[in-house]
Formats: sequence, structure tokens, C-alpha cells
Amino acid sequence: MKKVTKTDAEWRAQLTDMAYKVTRQHATERAYSHAGFPENPGQFTCICCGAELFGQDDKFDAGCGWPSFSAPLKSENIGESEDNSLFMRRTEVHCQHCAAHLGHVFPDGPEPTGLRYCINGAALKFIPDHD
Repeated sequence: MKKVTKTDAEWRAQLTDMAYKVTRQHATERAYSHAGFPENPGQFTCICCGAELFGQDDKFDAGCGWPSFSAPLKSENIGESEDNSLFMRRTEVHCQHCAAHLGHVFPDGPEPTGLRYCINGAALKFIPDHD
């Protein structure tokens, strides 16, 4: 997948207000605002460009109020950068194809990775598997 670049006006026209704030302005949605994410087989893609990000098999309930995953579906689609905002030191995760802010990754997840990708639901689109 190649890099996706759009103007601010194009992103605003494509995305909901919350998805725009999260993905383009690095906002964080309110905890538990995406409770009830689907449980059926499928994958989670970037709301901005459709890049494959996370699989249903790696989703788990971390009790934090945001969709959590133990590993990306395709690691080449996820980028990381240091985030020192809000007087904290965290690792931000973003889409490698469109630079959408997705959330953060923490070292307190389940085995075998030990990672918790804490992702804003507004940054994701669920694509169910077809039988």
C-alpha cells in the first residue's frame, strides 16, 4: 500500500468529527465510547485509508475502556513514535500509510507479546470475515 496524503479539507469531508479529531489531531476519545465492538471473526482497518491494522484474534478486554490488541495484524502497517504529551512518556502508534494517530502501545499486555495496543475505536473500521 502506498502513502496516502490528503488536504485537511479532504480529511474533514471523509471522516466523522470524532474520527478527524482522533486521527488527524491526536485526540483521545472518551473511555468506553466504543464498548460492544463486534466479536465475530474479522479485522480492524484504518478508518482513514483502509490499511489492515489488527485482527479479531489479537483483541482482548484490558478493562481500560478502549479496544486493546496484543499484536498488529501486519506490523509493517503500524508505526511508532515517542509521545511526551500530558507530562507522560508513552509510545504512540500510527498508521504507516496515512499517518493517522491510532493510540498508544504499552508493555503490560498478555503473552506471548506482553504488549497492549490501546487504540481509539474512532480510528478503526471493522471488516467481518466472509464465509
